[in-house]
Amino acid sequence: MKVFRLLCRHKTALGIAALSFFGIVLLYLAKCTSENLKPPRGLPHQQGPPFHHQLSQTEKSVSTFLAVLIASGPKYTERRSIIRSTWLSTAASHGGVLWCRFVIGTAGLSEEEMASVEMEQRRHGDLLLLPDLQDSYENLTTKLLLMYIWLDRHVDYKFVLKADDDTFARLDVLLAELKTQEPRRYYWGFFSGRGRVKSAGKWKESSWVLCDYYLPYALGGGYVLSWDLVHYLSLTKDYLAHWLSEDVSLGVWLAPLDVRRVHDPRFDTEYKSRGCNNKYVVTHKQSIEDMLEKHQTLAKDGKLCKEEIKLRLSYIYDWGVPPSQCCQRKDGIP
Repeated sequence: MKVFRLLCRHKTALGIAALSFFGIVLLYLAKCTSENLKPPRGLPHQQGPPFHHQLSQTEKSVSTFLAVLIASGPKYTERRSIIRSTWLSTAASHGGVLWCRFVIGTAGLSEEEMASVEMEQRRHGDLLLLPDLQDSYENLTTKLLLMYIWLDRHVDYKFVLKADDDTFARLDVLLAELKTQEPRRYYWGFFSGRGRVKSAGKWKESSWVLCDYYLPYALGGGYVLSWDLVHYLSLTKDYLAHWLSEDVSLGVWLAPLDVRRVHDPRFDTEYKSRGCNNKYVVTHKQSIEDMLEKHQTLAKDGKLCKEEIKLRLSYIYDWGVPPSQCCQRKDGIP
């Protein structure tokens, strides 16, 4: 009875003490929970979709010298197959200096199309799939930027060759020459500076307002960038305007930078091939039959062409004149 009276007399103080104790317990549990939810030291908080968080250098799972990104489409299985059996067939012999992927957007694919792509990935493991991108000509610029962002975040490399799935490349020559170059501010390909802005047709640029001509850019059938330029694009992605042509867009993005632009007529990367020359290191607009013939001729005779053919004249880019006067086609140039 005495205990009961004592409790009644001090019920207010006891209630406050109980509440205080309960509050302390809650704070302790909350602290423990928040500590458990923190990411491991050295890893970032991952917020939003994959393309909206920054990975640390230590998380890059691949290390190589030359990365090769080949823009392809979901339906071009045969093209990818022929590239694997021709100019990519020697990639494994170069050890860890080469890392190659075909880049495909998979948004909007039917179940049958997706199943086909997944089967190809299980078989070869060389596809870079972009699940948030619908693969189309209109989305090529977005595709280019997304694949460079992915590369910057996941691969440690020095240079990257961007090619199309109708391109044939001499990887041995590219590797040999890139090993003599400093992997900084390097932009290597076949440049155009006097291309008039397209006002109609497939390549119409409705939103271009910069000038009468496109800014100097390396033609998109194949070109090489050093890792730091790709890193710059990844950092500035939210500020980059997109035009229809991905190669034109890249030229604009890099235009204000202090970059070594190396024009090389051995890059046959225009909208149609200039023919076949044994000096070519990258050749665009190649059919499956063209690729097979070049690969077989290289294996048999050590040269690219069964017979050298010139369909169009080439040029040496003159960086000392305005872009509208840069590119005078002449005979005697590959």
